[in-house]
Amino acid sequence: MSRPIDYLIIGQGLAGSLLAWELISRNHSVMVVDPEHNNASKIAAGIINPIAGMRFVLADEIERLLPAARQLYQHLADVFHHEVFVATPMLRLLPNEVAYQHVQQRLTQAPYQGYFSDCARGHALADFQSYAYAYQQHTGYVLLPKLLASIKSFLCQRDSYLSAHVDYSSLQITPQLRWQNFTPKHVIFCEGYLGAENPWFSWLPFQLAKGEILSLRHDREQPKTIINYGHWALPLQSQHLRVGATFSHQCLNTLPTAAAKEALLHALRTVNAHVDTFTCLQHDAHIRPCTRDKQPFLGRHPHHSQLLIFNGFGAKGSLYMPWYAQQFAKAVTQHTAFPADIQRFYDRHFPC
Repeated sequence: MSRPIDYLIIGQGLAGSLLAWELISRNHSVMVVDPEHNNASKIAAGIINPIAGMRFVLADEIERLLPAARQLYQHLADVFHHEVFVATPMLRLLPNEVAYQHVQQRLTQAPYQGYFSDCARGHALADFQSYAYAYQQHTGYVLLPKLLASIKSFLCQRDSYLSAHVDYSSLQITPQLRWQNFTPKHVIFCEGYLGAENPWFSWLPFQLAKGEILSLRHDREQPKTIINYGHWALPLQSQHLRVGATFSHQCLNTLPTAAAKEALLHALRTVNAHVDTFTCLQHDAHIRPCTRDKQPFLGRHPHHSQLLIFNGFGAKGSLYMPWYAQQFAKAVTQHTAFPADIQRFYDRHFPC
């Protein structure tokens, strides 16, 4: 017997989880299918940082993205009765006078008001040295493994989750959508980097990037703030840091490498003299679903409108996904326009 549903969502990373939540909140029936192997969301640090790079550029549409992320993560914390987002300042270690002057300039610009404080030359922390420093506000990190586990449990309680691998050849497109005994009105692919191999959406200009992260322990008490020095150090416990991340378009696999480990330790060593006494507890690797134009992929397949994609958030997913999930759910349920619509690639990239 077939089971009609509104949406079959492929992938239960942060993208599939938040999108499922939004659709269910709008009273639509959903089935989320996930093979339950490690995905980038389960490994990623979940850092929310509205300002990127050493030129300190504020994210586009931050006035929408940041309030949407805060509101949704607080709502999920209330529903699941545990912390979802940890708000904490970010200490930006500035390596030279040029970086220091960049921050000083930002302090005078209206869009950046409230994002920086305590910018000064010298050292902010005893163990971390730099030419200068600034404290950045409106930052923090999402407890991704805990959140994903809670949403999975929520889906299971609704009979809206299935642990399985979806073989593309098993998905029937005509005369109606069907997968196993499900007959969905739409299929939404939230597959992360695997989207680059999806037969219906592989034509999109993905620009995948491998990232590696270390988990370190030290006997010394570690700072409670996120530290950004080109890379980042995220304090999870008093003596436990996660350090990341590398960024490479080569060797796109999920195998940790000695070269990346040494690169991360070398970068940390430039600002912390005690690195050689740290113990490495874990070394993870993942692949980010980045895109060539730095915008996510949302929208419908040009020939099969019942097939959709919600992907391409790269390293900024924790900040970007809440607002985009809301807009995507609104677009498919109320027939409004998709933000970052993949129609922008129809003419140039889609093989007619």
